[in-house]
Order: sequence, then structure tokens, then C-alpha cells
Amino acid sequence: MKETLYTIPLTDAFHANDECPFCFIERNVEQDLLDLVLGSGSSYMESDMREQTDKAGFCRTHFKKMFDYGNTLGNGWILKTHYQQINKELDEQIKIFSRSKAGIMNKVKKDISMNSMAAWVKEREESCYICNEFKKTYARYLDTFFFMYKKDGEMTEMLKSSKGLCLHHFGDLCEAADLSLNEKQKDELFPLLFDLMKKNMERVGEDVAWLVEKFDYKNQNADWKNSKDAIQRGMQKLWGSYPADPVYKQNK
Repeated sequence: MKETLYTIPLTDAFHANDECPFCFIERNVEQDLLDLVLGSGSSYMESDMREQTDKAGFCRTHFKKMFDYGNTLGNGWILKTHYQQINKELDEQIKIFSRSKAGIMNKVKKDISMNSMAAWVKEREESCYICNEFKKTYARYLDTFFFMYKKDGEMTEMLKSSKGLCLHHFGDLCEAADLSLNEKQKDELFPLLFDLMKKNMERVGEDVAWLVEKFDYKNQNADWKNSKDAIQRGMQKLWGSYPADPVYKQNK
């Protein structure tokens, strides 16, 4: 069954004792995609891969991560053919804009949706090969979560033993539950999730609060408790990712 292909990494993510198992999954998938695009397997030299990356492009965030990853030649090949695609599209958009300019000038100025050039740029900015591939893989992991949840009690026990999720992935899970579970299953899952989130959000909030108190001279000799890494965990718990992670680079 297709879902079983994703059960092992999802189980590993829950066993990692992380602030959010889906952040753990997200980081691994994103790094795998960077390796796919620019790694030693030389996917960037394959015409079908560059055809896909030329068409989708990359967002600002992933261009920065690709630069940090390294591989000047790989980035160069990707940019070379992507520029050819972009310049071809730009020429066509200029023609479309010129043909429709008279019509645009007659529209209310606030109606920027009629500006075809602005719409094209916006569409290009929002298109990213890595983001697109991640979304598809992430959706499969969400499906796998509910597959495991409905199959037996293992997922329930892993949830209970976890540190909860970040708010971002908690929201995703709540949204997906409405499409994946029946009413009885939702009545069981939501109270478990809500209690888990409440307890762990309070835990991280207390760690951050104690870190602040540690800067008071009266507490300079007090135990740090669990607050030394409270900033990065506090940021992750709110909206995901790993602020303290080093730059992910090509493994030569």
C-alpha cells in the first residue's frame, strides 16, 4: 500500500522527540529536494529536470537556499536555461501588454488585476519547483498520518508521547482531519490534539519566560532548567522551521 512508504519516516519523526514531527519531516524533505536538484547525482544535467525547473522556477527563499547549498555549476546550468524560459515569456507578455494597453488605461486605476504584466510577475514569484514538490510530498505524509491513526492505536500513543506540533502544522492537521476522518474519529482526535497543544505551548512559553528571568542578576546563579535553547524552540513552536539550523550545504 502506497501509504506504507511514508510510515517509517513519519514514525522516525515522532520518535525524534522534536517540538513538531512535521517540522522534522519538512526539513528532511526539503533537504532531499535540494540534493535532488543540485546534489552529486547531477539531476541538473538531465534535460527533463531542467525542463521542470525552467517551467516552475524557484521562490526567493529557495534561491537563497540553493545558493547556500553550493554547486556553482549546477546553479549556473539551472539559471542558464531558466533565463531562456523567462525571457521567452517576458517577450510574449510584453506583446500581450502592448495589445491590451488601450483597454487597461480605460480601467479604474485601483483595478490592478487587469494589468497583465503585474499578474505574470506575481504568478512567477509564487511558482517554485521545490515548494511544489514539497507540497505534494507533505500531502502524502498527512494522508499517512490519518492512515496510521485509523489503522490502530500506535499513532495515538505516539501523539500522546510527543511534544505536540508547531502552530502551523497543527492548523494543517486540524484542516486535514475534517476531510480524512468520520465524526467519531474527529471526536476522539481533536480533544487529544487540543490538550496536547495547550500543555506544550504552555511548556515552551514557560521556558521562554524563565530564559528572560535568567537575565535578572538575582537569578544569575539559578539553574537554567530547560531554557537555554528556548528562543529557537519558541520560534519553531509558533510557526515551524528550525531557526538555529546551520546552512544546509552540498555533501561533497
